[in-house]
Amino acid sequence: MLQRIQRIAEHLKELTGFAPETGIILGTGLSGLGKEIDVKHAIPYGAIPEFPVSTVEGHPGKLLFGYLGGKPVVAMQGRFHYYEGWEMGDVVLPVRVFKFLGIKRLFVSNACGGTNPAFETGDLMILNDHINLFPNPLIGKNIDELGPRFPDMSEPYDHGFIAKAKAIAAKNDIPVQVGCYVGLTGPTLETPAEYRYVRNIGGDAVGMSTVPEVIAARHMGIPCFAMSVITDMGVEGRIEKTTHEMVQRVAEKAEPKLTLIMRELIASC
Repeated sequence: MLQRIQRIAEHLKELTGFAPETGIILGTGLSGLGKEIDVKHAIPYGAIPEFPVSTVEGHPGKLLFGYLGGKPVVAMQGRFHYYEGWEMGDVVLPVRVFKFLGIKRLFVSNACGGTNPAFETGDLMILNDHINLFPNPLIGKNIDELGPRFPDMSEPYDHGFIAKAKAIAAKNDIPVQVGCYVGLTGPTLETPAEYRYVRNIGGDAVGMSTVPEVIAARHMGIPCFAMSVITDMGVEGRIEKTTHEMVQRVAEKAEPKLTLIMRELIASC
């Protein structure tokens, strides 16, 4: 696996000659942030040797190299999910490649369901913690060149980034929630009982991504920031039949606010 990561990173360095400082992962319905990037290179996943290919609608499947907020970034316009059938090593492979490209921080976005009754559809939530209900991506032989066998997870989401993001949101009159994200495998959306379970164990929102990538990033010592768009509500009495298309529409409507916060936060780094 280490050799595969190194080969992909070297290929991308030779192809682009670019040295990104921030890695970005764009979730369902949120790929429009890519339009804010002054793109120097756009590479389809299928054109990158040994790289997985995104299969989910709403995930364009491109790696973007360019500038956002005046800072050099590399962005995944579409991510990989465990429910697509990928091994966990493939799900987190891009984050590990980003590390070998030289990133110093990772920013992640996602669309998810809200389980906190104080939330509303369309809210933005800054992640301050998570609960992992995926198979852990670090299971197996540890790759010492990436990080320690038992990485600390006392600060999965960087406190400094959270404080800055809240200040940016307040300055721009953008309401934000802060909460704990629970990562489930999917691809089914949750049953009413599963929503109750997520809430009872301390979750404010539930989704099918983000947690594996953040675990891999923290294993490698990369500080992380993540934001969710609450696209549907999993609260008793407010649960409605939800489709992937509905999730995309809500995420796209909330995207400009998320984009503004992400852009200004990256510019401040």
